[in-house]
Amino acid sequence: MQYRNLARTGISVSQFALGGGVFGALAGQEEGSRIIDEALDAGINMIDTSNRYGDGESERIIGEAIKGRREKVILATKFGAEPDDERNQSGVSRRWVRQAVEQSLLRLQTDYIDLYQLHRPFGDVAFEEILGVLSDLVQEGKVHYIGTSNHQAWQLSESQAESERRRLQRFVSEQSPYSILNRSIEMDIVEVARRHDFALLTYSPLAGGLLTGKYASGSVAESGSRAALLKGAAGRMLDPELPENAQKFAIIEKLKHVADQAGMPLAHMAVAFARTHPAVTSIIVGPRTSEQLRQYINGADLTLSPDLLDAIDEIVPPGSRMDGQNPAWTPEWLDTSRRRP
Repeated sequence: MQYRNLARTGISVSQFALGGGVFGALAGQEEGSRIIDEALDAGINMIDTSNRYGDGESERIIGEAIKGRREKVILATKFGAEPDDERNQSGVSRRWVRQAVEQSLLRLQTDYIDLYQLHRPFGDVAFEEILGVLSDLVQEGKVHYIGTSNHQAWQLSESQAESERRRLQRFVSEQSPYSILNRSIEMDIVEVARRHDFALLTYSPLAGGLLTGKYASGSVAESGSRAALLKGAAGRMLDPELPENAQKFAIIEKLKHVADQAGMPLAHMAVAFARTHPAVTSIIVGPRTSEQLRQYINGADLTLSPDLLDAIDEIVPPGSRMDGQNPAWTPEWLDTSRRRP
């Protein structure tokens, strides 16, 4: 397992981080603990989750699984994407963030969170307000560092400027999707990260399952696959039977041919591609089973030659996006009232 610096924090994190998105939803305590045990044994030292995953159950499963070895784990969680069923019980107000962090600490059975991340942007709340309460939490020792997730490049630059202007804690990381089929961060976020010196934690290296190599256009998804489990609206972009996905699966077939020529599974090539970018600090993987975790780890040492990377570029140009996935959030400026007079 290779390790990289989390920006200039002095923290060293593994090239893979274990994502907790399936815990509490597709994996319970027993399977979750087994996956976490194997991940730690393999050298993975960072676990990432959110208070939203499994309605908090993911945090609880992780907290239970790492009891007695908390100091060995770089623990990251997120806030700000909670359902807004009750007024002021979600979002990024100072009032709610203080409640959210206490609830996360309780579920995780810890006194501190290594990296506390804003799950999505909030255009209607000033960065001054968000950074103010997060800075207080750092001063109190409840949080060591702060980060963002699913932000755009201009928002990241704005937050860095606000931190400097107000002398507040700065975000040290951004969590964004990155795969062969979604290379959009190459257009601007990668350069912003370089200029402001923050870490990039990327997720979905298999593009939600598209790059597993399991699916072929026009065929029926095999039983137990993610496409079969999410059949319908939630899994529309994975469905190989839909004519609307034909072009996307044609691209995947070309990538599979490249991987076959290189003598490696498509999934291994996809993960190695995400890991190869020098700006990527750690790749968040979310295996549903121990077997899937081992598949990630088995491809950890693969390197892609310049010729192989060139072949990928020919199929999916740098900076482009072809995965068809819905964005993690919808910007408020895309609302009808902001687009029409």
